[in-house]
Amino acid sequence: MATFPRTEPDILALAQTMSAGLAANAAVYPAPPVAVVDLTSLISGYSTAKDALVAAQAAAEEATTAKDTALEALTDGMKSDLRYAENTVNFDDDKLKLIGWGGKKAPTALAAPGQARLLEAPRQGEGWVFLDWKSPIDGGKPAAYRISRRLRPEGPWEDVATAIETEATLVDQPRGDELEYRVIAINKAGEGAPSNTEMVVM
Repeated sequence: MATFPRTEPDILALAQTMSAGLAANAAVYPAPPVAVVDLTSLISGYSTAKDALVAAQAAAEEATTAKDTALEALTDGMKSDLRYAENTVNFDDDKLKLIGWGGKKAPTALAAPGQARLLEAPRQGEGWVFLDWKSPIDGGKPAAYRISRRLRPEGPWEDVATAIETEATLVDQPRGDELEYRVIAINKAGEGAPSNTEMVVM
């Protein structure tokens, strides 16, 4: 059994075939519920509406292009006047505010990161451990994270790896020991407070 088409071109093609077939075979189909003349009118109505939509879409694209061109011209003009204004008043913030603009912001010194958070070791195996943590919520942006390890309970901390992301897999870890890990966020301005510690038994 045939299935009704889903796409507009297929629907239109079937409608045209039906209209022509009904008109040519009136003896076989003497009284269709929608007469051939009405079906033809419906096809014409759809085609007219489709043509109008295509024309409207073309007009909308043309209008969008015109709007974008006008916006680019406006932006260029504004930037020219803003550069003129900045140079004229030597970037004086109060005077630039008269035209809704502002002077150069003083450079902000990079701050040391805050404390790395929520360190955990969700997976581990023979001589390896996977650590992950959350970035600090305060301070400057970390450039990297230094991972430290010590023997529990009070061995000296030693740096064992550096990570760029907030996770790391450490291999060749001492076996048979009770180890403790921590993470410290670092950047050019300094380092944050150590994270919480995480105990791992290899």
